[in-house]
Amino acid sequence: MDLEARSLQPNVKAVLLAKLREYKSDLNNLKSEHKRLASANSNQAARDDLLESGMADAMSVSANQRGRLMMSTERLNESSDRIKESRRTMLETQELGVSILQDLHQQRQSLLHANDTLHGVDDNISKSKKILTNMSRRMSRNKWIISSIIVVLVVAIALILYFKLSK
Repeated sequence: MDLEARSLQPNVKAVLLAKLREYKSDLNNLKSEHKRLASANSNQAARDDLLESGMADAMSVSANQRGRLMMSTERLNESSDRIKESRRTMLETQELGVSILQDLHQQRQSLLHANDTLHGVDDNISKSKKILTNMSRRMSRNKWIISSIIVVLVVAIALILYFKLSK
């Protein structure tokens, strides 16, 4: 058509060539639209094929994942059991520690009371020692005083007897 339109007269030729270009443009647009629609249909078919084959793969993958999930769940349960056992042991140990600390506190109180009593006894012994020392000094002093009085009395009696007998 292009060749026939070029061979015509120039005034008709310009009009026909413009219409021809318009038709070619429309044809190209329609071809591209057709390709797009055809590729969409082929993409849909390819997608369906993939999904069907994917479903079979998904089933095997799903079974594999389910097995791994069950193993993971089992390990998680075992770990939880071990944690519970460890927590129970820790609580028992804590209770034992608290009991021991209470016993030690009672023993400390007993020792502090015994220490206070010992200091009280020590103070009393010190006071008693001072009292006994003072009593001993007084006793020694009293002995000297009594001895001195006896000596003075004996001398006085001896002098009295001497003066009475000598007269």
